[in-house]
Amino acid sequence: MDIKWKSIKKIKGFAAGNGRVIAGGLLALLGIAILSIMSQRVGMLNTRMTWLIGGAADGLLGSGAVMLLKIFLQRHYSDWLPQDSDFYEEWKAKFRKQQNLIILVGLAAMFFVLMYFFVQVRVSFYGYYFNLAFSYLMAATVLLLFGLSEYCVMRFMYGRLHLLMDSVKEVSAKRLAEAVEIERQSLEKAAKSEQLKVDLISNVSHDLKTPLTSMVGYLELLKKEELPEAAADYVEVISDKAEKLKEMIESLFSLAKASSGNIKMTPESIELNRLVEQIMADMEDRVARSDLHFILQMTDEDTHFISDNLHMYRVCQNLIENALKYSAKGTRVFIKTFAQSESTSGQRQLCLEITNTAGYLMDFDKDDIVERFARGDKARSSEGNGLGLAIVSTYTSAMGGAFDISIDCDQFKARLTFPAEYQETLETMIDQLPDSRRTLWQQQMKPAQGDDDVFESDPDL
Repeated sequence: MDIKWKSIKKIKGFAAGNGRVIAGGLLALLGIAILSIMSQRVGMLNTRMTWLIGGAADGLLGSGAVMLLKIFLQRHYSDWLPQDSDFYEEWKAKFRKQQNLIILVGLAAMFFVLMYFFVQVRVSFYGYYFNLAFSYLMAATVLLLFGLSEYCVMRFMYGRLHLLMDSVKEVSAKRLAEAVEIERQSLEKAAKSEQLKVDLISNVSHDLKTPLTSMVGYLELLKKEELPEAAADYVEVISDKAEKLKEMIESLFSLAKASSGNIKMTPESIELNRLVEQIMADMEDRVARSDLHFILQMTDEDTHFISDNLHMYRVCQNLIENALKYSAKGTRVFIKTFAQSESTSGQRQLCLEITNTAGYLMDFDKDDIVERFARGDKARSSEGNGLGLAIVSTYTSAMGGAFDISIDCDQFKARLTFPAEYQETLETMIDQLPDSRRTLWQQQMKPAQGDDDVFESDPDL
């Protein structure tokens, strides 16, 4: 009795877990049974009865077949889930295999239906009459089962494809997040590395300036002493080299401050023509000794713009010194100022352009020459230290301008471009100020617009 009870429990458990399988199997078997009985009673059924009963049988058979096929696909491919990008290729292979199998089974079933049809037609030639409606019904049954099977397989396979797409989205989002994090870490690392380099240059420059200043001072004292002629010449050479070293250290220190963003800007109105003339007057002795002919081509238009006078002076001076150091002897240097309109926005811009003929072969790119310590004169026969154009580029960018270089054979052309509009340039310059001073300026900008005494509101200016 106990064994019988356990068997009943197992049967109930199997039925509960496989209810859909049992239901689908019963529906399919019932449909097959009806069609089988009809095949044996072909002569007793007219066309209408054949299609009515056959339609009901096809409905039962189709429903059962769909249920069984769905359960088979779900169980057979239960562990087949997207894992990586190769899943799509596997999906195409399996989908193609399922399609081929359905087509093969459909063709085989249709072949038997056609054979049955031909047998009926052939027998009718010998005087036996058969209603061909059942043959048509069987063909319709095969087509119905083929269409349902195709639908079930396609729905299942595309469902797996949608899982793949969802998985790809998750993987893509994860990889994107990882890439963003790696990029962020790289930027932080690069910024930290750049800051370390800037700090190193600043500290080394600062540490070198103190002993060098003492050396220059003692050299000046030695010059005042009565020394033998040879010793006096040596002191003069040492003094000259010390001055060049001091100039390089100061340039290096300035470049380090500008690169770190720790540069103090004082926005004020500058007249470009006047600034160039002032620099040329200050460098008159060097220009006269250079064996170069400087030609000034100043525009008659208004050349006022907002910038930092001290740093703008340094930028223009570096460009003129660059021409003095690297121009071929006896050539002309053209210094030109002009106004132009920006190609896209139409904004008015002021330009300073310096053109000289190089005294060496310029086998470099314009992007390379503005790097730190980069020199066009590879032989190092000139006085340059490779920092002049790097300072020009860094300072110009900090002041809201643009610096460009063009090279045409031996012609070297450097161009500075600054917006001529007062308000826009002023805002750009204010962004460079320390936080406390920037806040003060932003509070006073509105009432100060168009006021000639705007800079008197800041005591540091």
